[in-house]
Amino acid sequence: MELSQTIRVSGHEHVQASHESTLEVTSDDWLTPAGDCILAVEADTVPQEFDLEYKRACQDATATVRANIRVLTEDGSFETTIEGRGDPELTFDNDRSAVIRTSEFVDDRTVMIDADAAATDIGRDLVSALSEGAAATLVLSVEQWTIVDCLCLSKPRFLDRLAS
Repeated sequence: MELSQTIRVSGHEHVQASHESTLEVTSDDWLTPAGDCILAVEADTVPQEFDLEYKRACQDATATVRANIRVLTEDGSFETTIEGRGDPELTFDNDRSAVIRTSEFVDDRTVMIDADAAATDIGRDLVSALSEGAAATLVLSVEQWTIVDCLCLSKPRFLDRLAS
């Protein structure tokens, strides 16, 4: 079963998305040029507000967590997906921002670790649209496996899942 959290955000003129190990969205309505990891502002949902079931699913070290970022403009649609994992240390306590990390570092803002991309890896068309103030949607999703899911899998697929 897949669980998800949707965060609506806005771009800002200072969006650079040049940080090499993190990507952040914040509920703040401002951004300074020093915020090189911040992809968007005015997030309508913060980690503290995520559903409890979603948080618990992400607190599994084997959980695959995905972040899909989508921007729709008059010039087109720009989208990217980042994949990482959960961790038992994720607290989802922060009331301002959500951070995706390529490292295993965890603090109260962290929503994904071991991500396969950071701010600098985001497509420049998407970043340009956000630097022009475009609205975007960030959907965080995690696949939660239940015993029923495992019982419904064929034996080889079940063993593959156990190995991952």
